[in-house]
Amino acid sequence: MIRNFDDFCTELLRYGFSMGGGNAKGIFALIDYDWLQQEYLDTPVKWHCGDPEVDPWEWRMRVLEEREDIAYGKVFFKTSGFITREWYPHFYAVRRGGRSFADAYEAGQLSHMAKRIYEIVQAGDIALHEIKARGGFGKADKAQFDKAMLELQMGLYITMSGRKQKKNALGMDYGWNSMVFSTVEDFWQERGFELPALDAEESYALIRERVLLLNPMAEEKTIRKFIMGK
Repeated sequence: MIRNFDDFCTELLRYGFSMGGGNAKGIFALIDYDWLQQEYLDTPVKWHCGDPEVDPWEWRMRVLEEREDIAYGKVFFKTSGFITREWYPHFYAVRRGGRSFADAYEAGQLSHMAKRIYEIVQAGDIALHEIKARGGFGKADKAQFDKAMLELQMGLYITMSGRKQKKNALGMDYGWNSMVFSTVEDFWQERGFELPALDAEESYALIRERVLLLNPMAEEKTIRKFIMGK
């Protein structure tokens, strides 16, 4: 039974990874909509209620701001997911294949827009609105910009690392918080963890085995897309 944020983190660390929203996408979601509606009606957990203790929507930020062992970002099926520190190196090995950003870009695996964004994020943690301002990205660039941000997250080159309040020219807060991004390496280094070099094939096999443990009905093509990111 998951009744609050601490319970969620305990279970997530036990399982290793999960889709971030209420849809399991044929793989696994620790807190999905059906789980709350059908199985555990007495749990206080409730989507989008605004209470950080029991609202799964709030937990995505809490893991980034309060914990050092869980990553969150758009990493599965071009949508959000959680990966624990134990399992992140395995996804990193499969998605990156030992390649640096420069190697992947030179091989034509990343777009020029992704390169422009990555070079900004590489300089240090930075909020989304600051990336746009620093890179001179305007409304005309929105489609390409959004696609490149997703490309970088799915490839495990950058990741969400927190949030930052926007400020106007007078230094006053305004609007919604802006998501902060960092390189994957910086994200874990700031949490005292160095990503080890692992064998991609072995890591793929381990992730696949865990997926089938969590969801024996998962289809091979769905598993492959989940693990590979494409």
